[in-house]
Amino acid sequence: MTRFFQILTLSIITLTVNAQEISKKAFTIGEQIEWFSKELNEKRSLNIFLPQDYSSDKKYQVIYLLDGSSHEDFLHICGLVQFFDLQFQMPETIVVGITNVDRKRDLTFPTTDKELQNEFPTTGGSERFIAYLEKEVQPYINTNYPTNGTNIIIGQSLGGLLATEILLKKPELFTHFLITSPSLWWDNQSLLKDAKTLLRQHDYHNTFIYLAVGEQEHKVMVKDAQTLEKLLTERKDLKIHFVLFPEENHATILHNSIYKAFLLQYPLKN
Repeated sequence: MTRFFQILTLSIITLTVNAQEISKKAFTIGEQIEWFSKELNEKRSLNIFLPQDYSSDKKYQVIYLLDGSSHEDFLHICGLVQFFDLQFQMPETIVVGITNVDRKRDLTFPTTDKELQNEFPTTGGSERFIAYLEKEVQPYINTNYPTNGTNIIIGQSLGGLLATEILLKKPELFTHFLITSPSLWWDNQSLLKDAKTLLRQHDYHNTFIYLAVGEQEHKVMVKDAQTLEKLLTERKDLKIHFVLFPEENHATILHNSIYKAFLLQYPLKN
């Protein structure tokens, strides 16, 4: 027994010494900036992921990710970017996560639907939010990081609705639109109804458009996405990639959707 307690005591001492040698450091994958937005009249923040070998001597494409808070889509989209940079021919990319304050307010345009107005009383602020992206977010990124003019927007659901609104009203803000399961049902499909007229007002020669929806989603969402695809296809100067995922629903589609979008753009390295 004496020998046992000697060994036990020595083990405890060893563990104590080893524990004293352990150090902990914060593990981060990017930067977060905060400012007061004049366009939105409130404090806002951005999550920013930089490539591993980031250098001010290089130029980078930029992904602007709607729903880009750390507890939303920022981490797994950054993971996809890192994976495609490592394994595929994806250029080094900065990811800008657009964090939310009032998602339903910022990602929707005004509605005349009384039921929606009552259920979501703060909605209808997309015009101001688009101005925030155009006049504050993009200028900040272009001023403080070396960018190359390739601007990619990613949006799902209400984020997809906003990305579609930008595509139809201010397409010059982005070169690539990755739109998943857009909530085109909003305001009784009014954006869809205006789409043909809006499309005539812009040049889409150099615009990459990717549209995806899950077959297991609500039938209205699937039908609306198919209608948008048809309207976009009618433009001969516009190239659209439309993907219907047979096994995906609204909760599962985003990650696989963006994986597929990246596959279309960036082939496997030789």
